[in-house]
Amino acid sequence: MGDMHIKDLVTKNRSRRRFFQHVTVERTTLEELIDLARMSASAGNLQPLKYFLSNNPATNQIIFDHISWAGYLEDWPGPPNGERPSAYIIVLGDRTICQSFGIDLGIAAQSILLGSVEKGLGGCIIGSTRKLELSASLKIPSRYDILITIAIGKPKEQVEIEAIGIEGDIKYWRDEAGVHHVPKRSLEEIIIRL
Repeated sequence: MGDMHIKDLVTKNRSRRRFFQHVTVERTTLEELIDLARMSASAGNLQPLKYFLSNNPATNQIIFDHISWAGYLEDWPGPPNGERPSAYIIVLGDRTICQSFGIDLGIAAQSILLGSVEKGLGGCIIGSTRKLELSASLKIPSRYDILITIAIGKPKEQVEIEAIGIEGDIKYWRDEAGVHHVPKRSLEEIIIRL
């Protein structure tokens, strides 16, 4: 998959919420993804982000127990056992370097996810994390703030991009076959012509 163009990578980089849990994501693969984040731009070149990596089933379970999935899918508690991520990357902000992590977080997360797609994997940025409880459970030192959790694994679900309908609803949804649909605004709508 290494010969994909950037548009292919971006288009295939959908939020994945169901995985082939038995497919292991190796520690070296996670480190390669973090290296992409490390090489990405950082405001003021401060590089305040740090990363906690897990591909261990017991640690993965601790992380899973402290996150919430897919706010628009109100009746879905998250992937069942067997369809959960086989790895997680917790992005941390090091407060000994700075107090605000601004744009660095988005740049790093996108680099990690594009790299995962290139490797035939997929991921999901999870902002809904019980951060203080997870920090305590994982014994993360107090100098680090949990910013986001990124689930990583071999994707099991099909995700389709579609145009937003005439009613203008931007909420993602699943059909009866389990296909995940993601409405996107048109290019014409998002470019402002003055």
